[in-house]
Amino acid sequence: MSSAHATGVWDYIIIGAGSSGCVLANRLSSDPACRVLLLEAGGSARNFWLKLPVGYFRTIYDKRFSWQFPTEPQVETGGRTIVWPRGKVLGGSSAINGLLYIRGQHADYDDWERLGATGWGYRNVLPFFKRSERYAGKPSQYHGIDGELSVSDLRNDHPYCRAWLQAGHEAGFEATDDFNGAQDSGLGAYQLTLRGHWRCSAADAFLTPIASRPNLTIATGAFVRRIVIEKGRAVGVEWVRDGQQVAGRAEREVLLAAGALQSPQLLQLSGVGPAALLARHGIGVQVDAPDCGQNLQDHYQARVVVKLKHRRSLNDDVRNPLKLMQMGAQWAFGQRGPLTVGAGQVGGMVCSQHAEGGRPDLLFNVMPLSVDKPGDPLHTFSGFSASATQCRPRSMGHVGIRSDDPAVPPRIVTNYLTEPHDVKVLVSGLEILRDIYQRPSFRDLLAKDEYAPGHGIQSNAELEDYARNKGGTVFHASGTCRMGSDERAVVDPELRVRGIDRLRVVDASVMPRMVSTNTNAAAILIGEKGAALIQSAA
Repeated sequence: MSSAHATGVWDYIIIGAGSSGCVLANRLSSDPACRVLLLEAGGSARNFWLKLPVGYFRTIYDKRFSWQFPTEPQVETGGRTIVWPRGKVLGGSSAINGLLYIRGQHADYDDWERLGATGWGYRNVLPFFKRSERYAGKPSQYHGIDGELSVSDLRNDHPYCRAWLQAGHEAGFEATDDFNGAQDSGLGAYQLTLRGHWRCSAADAFLTPIASRPNLTIATGAFVRRIVIEKGRAVGVEWVRDGQQVAGRAEREVLLAAGALQSPQLLQLSGVGPAALLARHGIGVQVDAPDCGQNLQDHYQARVVVKLKHRRSLNDDVRNPLKLMQMGAQWAFGQRGPLTVGAGQVGGMVCSQHAEGGRPDLLFNVMPLSVDKPGDPLHTFSGFSASATQCRPRSMGHVGIRSDDPAVPPRIVTNYLTEPHDVKVLVSGLEILRDIYQRPSFRDLLAKDEYAPGHGIQSNAELEDYARNKGGTVFHASGTCRMGSDERAVVDPELRVRGIDRLRVVDASVMPRMVSTNTNAAAILIGEKGAALIQSAA
């Protein structure tokens, strides 16, 4: 296996301990005769702020805990470089995300099947969602209660969030009490990945409880350089750890779960990708896969931030010692309150005027606070925020290597808002949010000034300019190793890389189209169903 020092032989080598990789490690190592190696370039997730639910405000842009991938500047979004953070610890992005557990619309998965991902329709995937889940709420046919991933209903009842929901109903939008149940649209409260006082990341749920299995090896600080392919077959992996290049052999399969940015990057570095791109960097072509790195999708959001008449925002509470003590007591003694919140307390999915077939095309996230971006201090005024995101953007980008050096981040072209339809839906979302704020249940709570976009911005053209220049990522990169039944699909419906034996991609990169909501629940599903496919083929 090249000149790298061989460190051992396993049945399966998993690259990446993120949402999908942790599930794979758990399920495959449940067979004591099966030897599993899990490689993670980041470190452990023992920091307090990684455990505290609201701690994502501090960790998501902290370079100790997340990779910071710059995107290419583009005219359509104001010539800005937008940074995409991705998890750099065990648990991957599930350790730094906003904790929302929302699977997406039922129709999202039926779309996958229609696009050639046979066996991935909603009825097929629901049992795998339930298998992973330990839901603390009301039992139903849509939730699991015996799985490892702890899911909780919202534990912070803020009166202004209740007022916003009521205002949304006054604007004509229906209510739902469970986005993961029978009614996947409307407005309501979000569910979160919480266990007791703490965040429940994929590592907390699936990895930590089984880390002592003798047949499971977990290597942190292992920066993978390439997948070793011999005669059209994946036989092992090379990585660097503590400055030393090492390698391991996989007797059954190599499983790539490095995420929507680094899975296509590693495939390309290993000779699977667009032939012209590989040749440009002196990489021998194992498989000419022109779509490897294409089909990049992400949710792009813009927000309406208002100022409140009364000091009832969390912006105010965090600067009030008595309120801070109250929050701490709520969390410590009741496992409730503002310290348990995620990136959205309430919100939902509704139809814009451009929705097709009555299917919601807007996703809202609402918080009783305001900030320019996570990691920045909360505003000093009493703020309240609501963001609009197009559920299924038509604009798609691509990811490609810049060098044959794995340490060089890939080139990320987002192509945000390059499709006119995406802009129209986003502008409509901002108009709807403004309308909800002016409904009877909320309008009397408002101060005179709107912080963003601001009362001076009113026309569609002005709102479009605001969205292009002030909007940003919702951290949902997906789709770059598309699953399908056509010849250009990077992986087939069994997640096997076309043209290479014993190599699969099992993460959010395989989504033919991104789900309408946050992607973490779907990434865990992909790990769950992927493990079942692997075990059935063994």
